[in-house]
This record gives sequence, C-alpha cells and structure tokens, in this order.
Amino acid sequence: MSTQRATKNSQVRTRISQGSNSFQTSLSSWEVKQKSSGSKLNSSMEDSKHPDDQPEDDLQRAVKYFEKGPMKTLRSKDKILEKHLKTVENVAWKNGLTPEAIDILLNVALSGKFGNAVNMRMLKYMIPATLISEDSVVKAVSWLCVGKCSGNTKVLFYRWLVAMFDFIDHKKQIGLLYGFFFASLQDDALCPYVCHLLYLLTKKENVKPFRVRKLLDLQTKIGMQPHLQALLSLYKFFAPTLISVSLPARRKIYFKKSENPWASALHAVRLRNQGPFPEPLKLALGPVNVRFLRRKCNSHSIIPVVNSGSYAKEGGEKKMNLSDCLGGSSSLPLEQLQSFPQLLQNIHCLELPSQMGSVLNNSILLHYVNCVRDESILLRFYYWLSQTLQEEYIWYKMKNCEEGKEFINFLDTVIRAECFLQEGFYSCEAFLYKSLPLWDGFSCRSQFLQLVAWIPFSSFSEVKPLLFDHLAPLFFTSTIYFKCSVLQSLKEMLQNWLLQLSVDTYMQPMTSSPLETTLGGSMNSVSNLIDYVGWMSTIAMRLESNSTFLLHFILDFYEKVCDIYVNYNLPLVVLLPPVIFHSALLSLDASILNQLCYIMHRYHNNLAAAKKKELLQKAKSEFNFSSKTCKEFNHYLTVMVGCLWTSKPFEKGDYFDPQVLEKTGMAEYKHSLNLVHHPSLLSYAASFLLQESPEERTISMSSIRGKKWNCYLDYLFSEGFQGLKLFRTSSIRCSSVSQS
Repeated sequence: MSTQRATKNSQVRTRISQGSNSFQTSLSSWEVKQKSSGSKLNSSMEDSKHPDDQPEDDLQRAVKYFEKGPMKTLRSKDKILEKHLKTVENVAWKNGLTPEAIDILLNVALSGKFGNAVNMRMLKYMIPATLISEDSVVKAVSWLCVGKCSGNTKVLFYRWLVAMFDFIDHKKQIGLLYGFFFASLQDDALCPYVCHLLYLLTKKENVKPFRVRKLLDLQTKIGMQPHLQALLSLYKFFAPTLISVSLPARRKIYFKKSENPWASALHAVRLRNQGPFPEPLKLALGPVNVRFLRRKCNSHSIIPVVNSGSYAKEGGEKKMNLSDCLGGSSSLPLEQLQSFPQLLQNIHCLELPSQMGSVLNNSILLHYVNCVRDESILLRFYYWLSQTLQEEYIWYKMKNCEEGKEFINFLDTVIRAECFLQEGFYSCEAFLYKSLPLWDGFSCRSQFLQLVAWIPFSSFSEVKPLLFDHLAPLFFTSTIYFKCSVLQSLKEMLQNWLLQLSVDTYMQPMTSSPLETTLGGSMNSVSNLIDYVGWMSTIAMRLESNSTFLLHFILDFYEKVCDIYVNYNLPLVVLLPPVIFHSALLSLDASILNQLCYIMHRYHNNLAAAKKKELLQKAKSEFNFSSKTCKEFNHYLTVMVGCLWTSKPFEKGDYFDPQVLEKTGMAEYKHSLNLVHHPSLLSYAASFLLQESPEERTISMSSIRGKKWNCYLDYLFSEGFQGLKLFRTSSIRCSSVSQS
C-alpha cells in the first residue's frame, strides 16, 4: 500500500509541476516553432508553401517581443513596437487570443514594462478566442499590489475583468481575493468598476458587518450612487438584518453595458464558439440531445452553449488545474452530463458553466439551479439575462424580420424555462417595466403577456405604476381579443402569486408576529390586484356591450378568486363586482349562468370553511371576515334564488325603472323570472315540454311546476348544468326546491 501511495504522490507532483509550468512549456514550444520557421525564412519556396501560418508566426514573435521587454536603444525601434502591436491587435479582433497569449500579455500590460499608452492599448485588444485561465487573472491582480501600473491602466483592467467575467474558466481563486477587491473601493476612480466586480463575486459568506459599515460610510461620503446602491441591495438580499437603510425595492440595471468597449468583439466570440443557431428546445427530463440545424436566416442565438471551462473539446478529457490537484477534488464537466440520474449521482461535484445563460437550453441544469438554490448562481443568471434583454436585444429598434424572429425565439426559450421552474425571473420583470411604455400591444404579444403572467409576487402599490398604468390604456383601446388575452394572462399571474404565497405560508409557521404582518400585507396586495382586475372588467363589459365572449374570460378569472381560501389556504375572500354578477345572472348564454352558479357555490364553501375553522379553534382567525363581504354575498345569494327559484327577483337592494320593465310586455314581471322563464333557459324548457308531451302542438311554460318542476331540474342536470346542481345543493333549502 505504501508503494502505491508513493506512486500516486509522485504522479500528483508530476501533474502539479505540469500544471504550474503549462505556460512556460507553451512558450518554449513557440520558441522552437519560431527557430524552425526562422530557418525556413531563408528559402522563399518554403514560405510560399505555408502562407496560412504567417499570422500565427507573427503573433508568436510579437508575444515574445513583449515578454522580453522594451528595447532601450534608438527611437527607431518604435516602428518595431508598432508593428507588433498591430499584429496582436489584428489577430485579437479577427480570431481572438489563446489563453497562453493572454497570460503573457496581461503580465506585460500590468507590469509596467512599456509606457502607459502601450499598456492600455494592449488591454483594449485582450480578447479571448475561447476562455481565459483563472491563474492568468490571479497573476494579473498580483501586479496591482506592486504599483507599477498607472491609475488609468487599473481602471481599464477592472473594466476588462468585468467584461470578461463569464469567459473565465473558474472563479474559486478569484473569489478568495474578495477582500483585496473590497479594499480597492477607497479609490474613487476604481469604485464603480470594483463595485461591479464585487456584485458578480459576492456570496452570502462575503457579507460581513464591517463591509456593510464601509459601504454605508462611502454612501454618506459620495451619496447614493448606482454602483453603491447595487452592492448594498445585494448585501441586503443576503443579510436583511445588517442593513437598515431604505433601498429601492424594484430591481433595475445598475451597470450599463454600453460602456463596454469589448461588446462587439465578445458577441463575435460567442457566435464563433457556439456554431450554427440551434432550434428552440423543449425542456423535459432525460438525455439532452441538441440537434443543431441551420435556419434560413443567417442569425445566431445569444444563448451561449454549455461549456464547463475545464473540458477540452478536441480531446474530450478534463484538464486538471493546480487547485484541483491540491484539494483532491474532481468535478464533472457539463458536457458529460446526459441524464437526470447522472445529475443526482454527481450533484455534489458538478461544475457550473462558465456562462450562466447556457442553462436556459438545458433542462438538467435548470433542475440543478432549482434544487441547489445557491444565491450566487441566481444572481449571475439574473445579471446575464438583464444585460441580454435590455442591452443586446433592443426589440423596438429591430428593423428586419430576422432580428424579430431571433428575439421571439429567445423570449420563448426564457418563458419555457420559467414554466419549467414554475418561477418568474426578476430580470424579465425589469425588462417588462422598461418595455411596456413603448409597447404597441401587437409586437411579440403572446410573449409579453406570458411574461406578465410570470411576474414575481410583490406589493401591488409598486406593480401598479410600472405595469397596470401602461397596460390599462392598451387594454381599453384594443380589440376584444386583446382584452381576453390580457384577462387570461392576469388569471395566470394571480395563480402564480397564490401558489408562491401558499408555499411561503406553509414553509414558515404562522405563529411569529412578523410573518402575520407580512401575510396581511401580502393579502392586501392580492386583494388590490383582484379589485383592479374587477374594475378593468367592469369598464370592458360596457365598452364591448356586455359581450358573452368577454364575460367567459372574466368568470374564468373569478373561478380562481372564489377558491382562494380552500385551495391555497390563504385568508382572503373577494367577491366579484355587481356589474359582472348581474351581467352573468341575466345573460342570454346558458353556460354563463351555469358558470356563475358554480362560482357562487364555491364562494359559499369557502366562507363556510373559514367560519367553521374560526369556531373550531375558538380563537381569533388570521383575518376578520368583513361584515360588508358577508352582507354582499348574502345579497347576491338572495337575488339568485329570487331569479331562479322563487320568482321574486330584485325585491331588495336593486332598482329598475318600472317603465322599462313594462315595455317588456309582461304584466306581472315581478313573478315571471325563474328557471323556466330565464332568457337563457327558455329553449331548454321548451325542449323539456316537447320531450314530455311530443303530441302537443302548443306548450305552456307555466305548466312546469310541482313534480314536473323536479323533473325539469333533473333534465337540466342531465344537459350538463353541474354548476346549477352544486348551487342548488349548497344554497337552496328543500322547501324552495319544488314550486307549487
């Protein structure tokens, strides 16, 4: 056993030495290539045989030139320096630089070997071909402690580090430098970019009281700047008790990506690395087999491909770095993850993708994100999604069909991910709030309304000015089909809010007073949402002349509302508005009447269940039933019984002009409305009488009474009036079921 251990230790030491000297080995191989190429330069025929190798050879010579340092001779050597700068610049913008070249050039730029202008120029074309080694970044940061680079170079380096953050293969060692980066906040010039970097690096364990005090001191000194607000909001997210100052609750974009000089180059890198545009994927469990197909339009998805950063595509083997060898840890590259059981077996050693946006097209990774609940993962993903939606996809500026289709495909992918996780993304919420004031109600209608349905729960007072104040004018001025689509979206939004609140209530006991206060506020927000939708529905019914089609969607919404207490265990009962109630009660469509009966039956059950629970506990319930709500329900119930059973409609609380009713031609209009004479049920009553007496040529509606009344009810129930049947069971006394 000791021999085996010694053998393993020697192998580990060999791997460590290979890992630490990887860049020196690469450079030595470059030197060999240069010598061999130098001998070939003597022959013009050899040069003509390899014309494609010329840019690569020039790049190797340029990198070696910069590594040696400046020539302290004549000024004519500036021409050589300019030549090599041009070489590196051309290769970087065309194909990108290899990790080895970036490692050498970063050291050169931050070591101060050349002048400030040359160093900044180098940083500006430090564009990766694929990925950037974490070790290169750590060595570059170490140069900041020496003090050989100027302040402008430091600023540009931090900007470069933020821009290239997703291209760094690992983040573990960089995260260990969190304290050093935080100390750099004292520099006023560096502060905005250091805050941006800390925003990307911050985890829960990084939030400490002394750091909170430092940020608050900075805020007092320079005011509430966007970058400080971003970092404080993130700290408050991780540790709410440490920060007592009030911060804006709505998420917004704190850092503008338009300030990134490498944006166009990074976009080209993504397109080059991911290949052809993949068709939208259906998210489902099981192996992920991505079939890459070329579309007719020559566009590419902004969603990056899954890349763990340590998996070599050429060889298909994982590269071991220094931290892996010392820690004895091994992680599974995402390229090898093919099934859900494999995820469960390796969930403890799974290596996250270098670009978090790649999880959108991978159902297994979405499961991982949902199960692990690592705040840093979500924050990285939200940051990427926010920048993509609000910086790279300016939807209202798209001028051609290809860009529009690409944007719609991207939104569909995001929506599928939200449905898969059953959770809305805060980045999509911020995108909606920014886009709705400019939306015409037609472009990407389906996608926008689906995003509305997945808006995360928040205070209605905050959502109203950002969402409904812009959505309501479109709702009132658009077609009936748009109104119905909006109501369907708001119903799904209400359902998602209720599910979220019911889960939160179940996870946290209701004994603590803070939660009771929070629950009360949450119920107020839900109640305000329902009231607002009721107000919109009332006006829409008047605008659309009491359309039956629109009324179906309104009642669908209130089918969700009437069951809040029983289905979601939330202390809330909100009744439908009077205009909607009477429109449904007197509708000419029998299905509307049946739907209203079902809704009233569910209201009755919810109120009865809440009252029973309050009596059984013999204690004060989570909320007090409003006497106004109970009186209003009893009034609705009395009106329905009067209109459908007792033929005594509108005796209390309702007023109709007698002259209008007399124009109907009914002498005794007060006793002429019931299940037989209801406008929507006349055809059913006639069919029932013809079925009972097919030989009769004339039928009398008034003959349906007594035992025949009960037979008529059974006939209606057989025709599918299950809502009416449930309403009769829960709300009608036996004495009033049959009519004499």
